[in-house]
Amino acid sequence: MEPCELQNELVSAEGRNQKAVLCQRCGSRVLQPGTALYSRRQLFLPSMRKKPDLADGSNPDGDLLQEHWLVNDMFTFENVGFTKDVGNIKFLVCADCEIGPIGWHCLDDKNSFYVALERVSHQ
Repeated sequence: MEPCELQNELVSAEGRNQKAVLCQRCGSRVLQPGTALYSRRQLFLPSMRKKPDLADGSNPDGDLLQEHWLVNDMFTFENVGFTKDVGNIKFLVCADCEIGPIGWHCLDDKNSFYVALERVSHQ
């Protein structure tokens, strides 16, 4: 999706998500509209798979992603799970189907949770 399309379709004038954020696999709601800020930050996320396979951190396959929804409080999420610590990182997964990672959280920064736009759908 081109940045201009993204701005018009997904990001409000205030920089927030205009649509609900959903799991691509099962459709479970991750975030309500207007609860996250659009953020550009380069983060590496391992390839999508089930939660138990993410926790060992041994598979380096993945993507370097730049467009994210930034959430400042973990209680803002409607439905999200976390992997075990991988170094000082926890990956975000869908709490219903456990597919992920859909996002990233550094334990050094308690108030920053990133959800990759490419790993979720919007409705």
